[in-house]
Amino acid sequence: MSEPARTALYSWHTDQQARMVDFAGWLMPIQYTSIVDEHVATRERVTLFDVSHMGRLRFDGAAAARFLDRILTRPVLSLKEGQIRYSLVCNESGGVLDDVLIYRVGGDDPHYMLVVNASNRLKILDWIQTHRGDDQIGLSDLTPDTVMIAVQGPLAIAAAADLLSHDVASMKYYTIAGTTVKSADRKCHGLVSRTGYTGEDGCELVVAAADGRAVWEALMAQGAEQISAAGLGARDTLRLEAGMPLYGHELDERTTPLEAGLDFAVRLTDDRDFIGQPALETARENGPTRARIGLAMEGKRVPREGFPVCRQGEQVGVVTSGTFSPTLQQPIAMAYVETGAAQHASYDVDIRGKLAPADAAALPFYKRPK
Repeated sequence: MSEPARTALYSWHTDQQARMVDFAGWLMPIQYTSIVDEHVATRERVTLFDVSHMGRLRFDGAAAARFLDRILTRPVLSLKEGQIRYSLVCNESGGVLDDVLIYRVGGDDPHYMLVVNASNRLKILDWIQTHRGDDQIGLSDLTPDTVMIAVQGPLAIAAAADLLSHDVASMKYYTIAGTTVKSADRKCHGLVSRTGYTGEDGCELVVAAADGRAVWEALMAQGAEQISAAGLGARDTLRLEAGMPLYGHELDERTTPLEAGLDFAVRLTDDRDFIGQPALETARENGPTRARIGLAMEGKRVPREGFPVCRQGEQVGVVTSGTFSPTLQQPIAMAYVETGAAQHASYDVDIRGKLAPADAAALPFYKRPK
């Protein structure tokens, strides 16, 4: 078994005595202090996340856009320079191979970039190689040679703005631009995007691995009382509050985007032909057999992945993700339930043999103040 990979920020994490774990083949920080403290810091101030383990795949060549349009559920040919779209890679039966972000990078170095989940990077690379056929596309895996830093929280843009040559505050959501980042001893060239996975405002920086620590430390130096680091533990509780699906929990190869409530990320039209489209057209005509819902509970008992969801003593679904929400101060969960049971206002979750009442909750559980 090969050793887990390390991001360019690994030494910084260990210098801070972060708790490191093997996550999707990478040694990553789960927490530095406590998950709750890091969660609250993201909601109230600003935190930095090392998300360099996420796959970053670059596509070049005249055929790149048409190829990507064929493997993604949302159009790529209409993507304008500087735009980003959330999309999905599906198999022939309409199951989700991964949920991804597709970037069209403009400027002096135009190309497309696909950001994929760390656990699916090699699978998606194999999928691309299998389906590229005779398409003349340039494919580069940028993951080992770059760093990706997520700056998240209500003070995120203010924290990053002074370091960037590009006016990040003026960027619209789901856009990307080239930028330079001022560190203590040099200017680092890279990309800045506005997406996020926490429900908060923020941006992401992609720079060369050799510049990663300098950029991270420059961001940290922007305000010791306001900026802190956060690990993957808080990232998970934040995304659950924001109602965002996680691959391997709410998404997998047996789940269609329609079941997951991701209809917005699938464009079924006569002018497109992408892998999985016929199966998804049939699924839309027939209607999904299950639906993703939110659950909110009282007390401290947390519904965990795999716990049965019941209605009048009969199981109608299963929990996919659950946690105790630091923001809402109650247990929350996402679950799949049978379509016929998806409109009910209340359920029970079987927590180790005891039924605990749960109320249906609209997703997302949390929305940041405007």
